[in-house]
Amino acid sequence: MSDPTASPLVLVVEDVPHGREICVEYLEWRGFRVATATDGLGAFDQALVLHPDVILMDLRLPVLDGCEATRLLKGTERTRAIPVVAMTADTGTAAHEQARAAGCAAVMVKPCPPGDLEAELRRQLAGAVAA
Repeated sequence: MSDPTASPLVLVVEDVPHGREICVEYLEWRGFRVATATDGLGAFDQALVLHPDVILMDLRLPVLDGCEATRLLKGTERTRAIPVVAMTADTGTAAHEQARAAGCAAVMVKPCPPGDLEAELRRQLAGAVAA
């Protein structure tokens, strides 16, 4: 985070409008600044420009899926250190393992209780500050 006095910036990457809106409203209500993208390529572009503090990445996205977008982010010097939290409706371990192999710091299953989501984002932010 470039301004230590500013609220953390979360990039929410979700292609389903209703899910994106709910997530944005909740995070803003909890004091986060929020930017959005609707596909993996848009997420990469937004991350380069905005350099968010943490990225909340849906795994099933158009254009570039969440795992590919995360690989791209982790392979780019400017975005490598940004923690990525994957969101998926898939409860199978294969999807979770793929997300972690792509570079996601954590995987959350949708629908996720808002308090759990916030706790994970704050955990990732605390880890990014400590690193």
